[in-house]
Amino acid sequence: MKYRKILAMALSCVLAFSMTACGSSGDGADKKDDAPAGDSKDEADTPDGETEDDAQDAGQPSDSASTSITLWTYPIGSWGDSATVDGLIKNFNDAHPEIQVTVEYLDYTNGDDQINTAIEGGKAPDLVMEGPERLVANWGAKGLMVDLSDLWTDEAKEAIYDSVESACQNNDGVFYEYPLCMTAHTMAVNRDVFEEAGALQYLDEEKGTWTTENFQKAVQAVVDSGKAQVGAVFCGGQGGDQGTRALINNLYGGTFTNPEHTEYTANSDENIKALELLKGMEGLSFDASIQGGDEVNLFSNGTLAMAFCWNVSQEKNNAETIAFDVLPMAFPTESGDPKLCGGIWGFGIFDNGDEARIQAAKTFIDFMANDEAQVVESVKASSYWPVKDLGNIYEGDELMTEYSKFIPFMGDYYQVVGGWAEARTAWWNMLQQIGTGADVKTAVNEFVDTANAATTAN
Repeated sequence: MKYRKILAMALSCVLAFSMTACGSSGDGADKKDDAPAGDSKDEADTPDGETEDDAQDAGQPSDSASTSITLWTYPIGSWGDSATVDGLIKNFNDAHPEIQVTVEYLDYTNGDDQINTAIEGGKAPDLVMEGPERLVANWGAKGLMVDLSDLWTDEAKEAIYDSVESACQNNDGVFYEYPLCMTAHTMAVNRDVFEEAGALQYLDEEKGTWTTENFQKAVQAVVDSGKAQVGAVFCGGQGGDQGTRALINNLYGGTFTNPEHTEYTANSDENIKALELLKGMEGLSFDASIQGGDEVNLFSNGTLAMAFCWNVSQEKNNAETIAFDVLPMAFPTESGDPKLCGGIWGFGIFDNGDEARIQAAKTFIDFMANDEAQVVESVKASSYWPVKDLGNIYEGDELMTEYSKFIPFMGDYYQVVGGWAEARTAWWNMLQQIGTGADVKTAVNEFVDTANAATTAN
């Protein structure tokens, strides 16, 4: 768009930046769009006349000469698009014709239910593409996943960023995910509205940063220009909640968990101060009628002047709707050192008791994430960034270059703490309570008690 500034820094330099322990929903922002269904592959007959699927469902080993595996993928960029994935699998089959891959496409509305139903029915997929909060903290913690430590060779550990490596293993050092790509979730403002209101003076456009004090001044300037609703602390559900967590944690330097990811610490004085600030700011509201995806739509159509649930994929997905210049921003901080929530996505393997399928699934992961000719295509299909230095894979792409400046701001990836699912529900319930007048300190303490109780119950 017309005000975009192309960074002089090459993406390879950005991604080589030494990051601290890093943070989606993948958790990424929870998408709501349904992904297209994948095409089924023909079943291969086994020697005794049973189909391959029949043999696998019965727990019998598959024919090592021709192994069929299933990949279920959440809509991570174009990994939710059948045409793109078909091309990736064709590349894999050119190298490994002995392994057939059937794909099922999930969305973030029903995907977890589909997988849980499959698990209960003894028909879990072989491969799942998602993030550590599901692969490590959920299914891995329940003993359902295969230990992928053999994929984490010394060479892999040397190449993959330390922060990503730590997120892909549990507290005992067992790896349940092999990563492919990552991003940093940001917020965004309507640059046209901010310019008209004289609010651009309060932020650093080139760096994409601003202070907590200037955030307040900017919002007030937009309100004074005649726009009553500048932004919304959405709390209708957990969708996109990485945005509200990052906003609150950054304003005064609070944390969501301890560094060991064993305890929730969101009731710090810094976070209570941040929530009280937001509750009292003109132009912001605690809106229990919307989730992150709804906020994205309201921002994209110009109803809201800022969005807290944002990343590069949101801008790409809503390009046809947006009629203004989007200015992505890090969340405001008092210190000037933002810590963004990040998304890490990769592959995990369900332990279905068939060693041939497990080895075939590992072969698929190794090809997609480590093959020198393939890995760039695999990452670019996600519309995110590699978890290791592959050079500037987006050279000439103005939009991706602009968003690349936020990768060094990635903070702690705390989404692997125990009781994560319960904590997410308790979080938006807490925000709803504050929005309807509850005492901030009381509500936050109740959230922490609920979340910490869930860590011991899981």
